[in-house]
Amino acid sequence: MEGVILAKIKPNDLLKKPSKIEKMELDQIDISKYQFSIDDLEGKDSSNYILLKKILDSSSSCQVSDAYASVSGRSGVLDGLKPMNRNKVYGRVFTAKTNTNDWGTSLMAMDNASQGEVLFIYSYGDKASVWGELASTCAGEKGIAGTILYGYARDMDALIDLDYPVYALDYCPNAGKALGLGKVDIVLEIGEDIIKPGDFVFADENGVVLIPQELFGETMVATFNVKVKESFIIKELKKGRLLSEIIGLER
Repeated sequence: MEGVILAKIKPNDLLKKPSKIEKMELDQIDISKYQFSIDDLEGKDSSNYILLKKILDSSSSCQVSDAYASVSGRSGVLDGLKPMNRNKVYGRVFTAKTNTNDWGTSLMAMDNASQGEVLFIYSYGDKASVWGELASTCAGEKGIAGTILYGYARDMDALIDLDYPVYALDYCPNAGKALGLGKVDIVLEIGEDIIKPGDFVFADENGVVLIPQELFGETMVATFNVKVKESFIIKELKKGRLLSEIIGLER
């Protein structure tokens, strides 16, 4: 993946020498010593933040989904959403809901969101875009981590080269007006999915996975375990063992 956009990173973090955790392989780390909270994304606990960033930067939405399924019995996948460029993103969501004829609500969401948050915009109505090149450029300059549209984007010729993650159901050339009549920072209900402000989202070229904030810590530990297990399996495969043998599939 190119152009990974991270949750909040403080300027001082860039000046520090790599920590012991950063130098270690995941299978060398005792995960039982860590209890993650979604607040760790803000770097409030430095050791948790460093390990959390290490896990998330090296993970895929496939691994996060598998981990969440082991915790909740659900995949967390938001159906239909796909990347408009090759930029991975993760972070807490800031929500908005608007009619597709009103792209002004997208600007309201951008103005009210905090640095490091991911905009999640639900647009309904006729096929029309509520997000494009200008909004992406502005959001990136403000420090917004990325935008996920349960709706339509546009300006694909520009978005594909921007270092700003955008995910959407699809794209189209037309847009409405900047009316600002929608709502921001609200609970969204999309089919059976409920997206709350502050929930965690992880998106890459495989798709978009939503994790309720109250299950974030458990899911991150499970993601760590998925990665360690897959790393072991790959090493064994390279030794010539069969995958069915490694996972204990009965024949």
